[in-house]
Amino acid sequence: MTGTPRQRAREQTLADITRIGRAHLERDGAAALSLRAVARDLGVVSSAVYRYVASRDDLLTLLVVECFTELGDAVDAAVAAVDPDDDLGRFRALGHAVRDWALREPAGYTLLFGSPVPGYHAPADRTTGPGTRVVVALVGIAETAHRAGRLSVAPAEPVPAGLHHDAARIRSELDVTLPDEVLTRGVLIWASLFGAVGFEVFGQYGVDTFTDPRALFDHHLTVLAATFGLSQGHVPATSVQ
Repeated sequence: MTGTPRQRAREQTLADITRIGRAHLERDGAAALSLRAVARDLGVVSSAVYRYVASRDDLLTLLVVECFTELGDAVDAAVAAVDPDDDLGRFRALGHAVRDWALREPAGYTLLFGSPVPGYHAPADRTTGPGTRVVVALVGIAETAHRAGRLSVAPAEPVPAGLHHDAARIRSELDVTLPDEVLTRGVLIWASLFGAVGFEVFGQYGVDTFTDPRALFDHHLTVLAATFGLSQGHVPATSVQ
């Protein structure tokens, strides 16, 4: 931690507020989050907390950004640990990193991808960047495979004309060259990946339906990778016996 003693003290107090807010999130849920309760656990009057966090919504935004950042860091680290030419391996690493973080931090996952918190609207200028890191990594894997000529997309239904403008805008925003049919499939992969994770985190499969949820999820990744055209992931020569 750098800066003047005053700056360091402020940063430490904000970190403490966020840490306590995260604990309350896990215990009580986002809808019950209270700055007054955070102040009590911090050992100060509530007016002191308002000097650092303007409102409950501001605290929720801090938690949203922190959770998105943790998830993004976990995904980036997992993908970076895989051979850059192993498209399928990188996709699997991304998927399992999302699942592992979600199961480790169910309250955080619920805040990000569960039911909206009544009355709260995440400010786009603070949350869009952190919140799009996983999808940017996902599209990046497909873009790398596409540029290397390794993306194998089976014939698909034509992309509806109304989506071509959206695809062009997304292509420009993400600076990728993926054709429309791959970008639109990427949306399906994205939604399916988080849908599968959400079903597990929220207990939607039931308690005893699947004895090995990780194996089920890995199978889902295999199907999604094939849909994305990543079924022929490169295998590093050193691993061939």
